[in-house]
Amino acid sequence: GAGAFVCGEETALIASIEGRRGMPRLRPPYPAESGLWGKPTNVNNVETYACIPWIVANGPDAFAALGTEKSKGTKVFALAGRIRRPGLIEVPMGITIREIVEDIGGGVRDGRQFKAVQIGGPSGGCLPARLSDTRIDFEELNKYGAIMGSGGLVVLDDTDCMVDIARFFLQFTQNESCGKCTFCRIGTKRMLEILDRLCEGQGKRGDLERLEELADRVRRTSLCGLGQTAPNPVLTTLRYFRDE
Repeated sequence: GAGAFVCGEETALIASIEGRRGMPRLRPPYPAESGLWGKPTNVNNVETYACIPWIVANGPDAFAALGTEKSKGTKVFALAGRIRRPGLIEVPMGITIREIVEDIGGGVRDGRQFKAVQIGGPSGGCLPARLSDTRIDFEELNKYGAIMGSGGLVVLDDTDCMVDIARFFLQFTQNESCGKCTFCRIGTKRMLEILDRLCEGQGKRGDLERLEELADRVRRTSLCGLGQTAPNPVLTTLRYFRDE
């Protein structure tokens, strides 16, 4: 996929390996039935495969003892942003955002105030500091509008503008859209235009409602996870930082 973000979607990745443009396709058939060159194919993240030797060596019960009832094991995060000790960390599912930021990351640097985290990579959600006791597992993050995603965890402080943050991540996913789905291709572009105006102080009445309407349509009409999750940073910013 030449580094294309959309090739994180399994059928787009398979298309790229086969020498075709990296674009997702309708399913079924799923890759487990008809994948690479029409053969049954098991597609998983490297992180998933990396757990297998440990499970074989220590047993499934030991792995299941880590994490929560529904989200087992550990998760690797790239801890970044306004944090004293950034880096790659592996933590048990169910750990709280506060424990990661304060105990592992050493807290917000330069004496600034902890404002939010953007969690889940470019398609993740922006959660305010008041939700820092939220457990990090699939169910809890989804409840608050975020995702586990690619394991990015960016710490933000009181100098960060949440509208700028939402625009930054939407700009990335908009650029990485393969263009197959109309609302992912054009809807994210219209959303980005509104955010550009807002960041320039040129907002208009109805812009926020229009953003929500476009975001809903992009999520519901996109074929793959890129389009379905691209509005997350915008929607969570509207949900938790609407006053900005």
